[in-house]
Amino acid sequence: MLGYWNRPEATAEMIRNGWLHSGDIAVMDEDGYFFIVDRMKDMILVSGFNVYPTEVEDVLFHHPKILKCAVIGVPDDQTGERVKAFVVLKPGETATADEIIAWCRDPEQGLTGYRVPREIEFRDSLPETMIGKVLAPRHCRKKRRQAWPATAVPPAS
Repeated sequence: MLGYWNRPEATAEMIRNGWLHSGDIAVMDEDGYFFIVDRMKDMILVSGFNVYPTEVEDVLFHHPKILKCAVIGVPDDQTGERVKAFVVLKPGETATADEIIAWCRDPEQGLTGYRVPREIEFRDSLPETMIGKVLAPRHCRKKRRQAWPATAVPPAS
């Protein structure tokens, strides 16, 4: 890659000492294969600990009432950031934020305490690509700052 057209600052940020810094986070398995698991820009920093949104989303996707979700970091005065989840429930399901948080805290889910969402926001939908992939977390952060229609699902009684 030679660089971005007419954007020398962006080129200098992405290409340093001949290396392309894409911002992707990858892991290597025992056979030497690499898998992209997240983006550096999406990483949440809680009290100095790295939280990758996909780790939390994987747990949320296994909740029997959750259809879709997105996880972002939101500012926190004590920890720098805290984990927030946007959740779309399956049709006909109801749940409370406490129920979802308790699911994430369950030791069987494998999330350490700082990775557990502190805030759950229920939505009727999440912004998606044309093929149905959730556009998160960047779009969820943007919508949090803008007037995103308040379509919260009422909690179960």
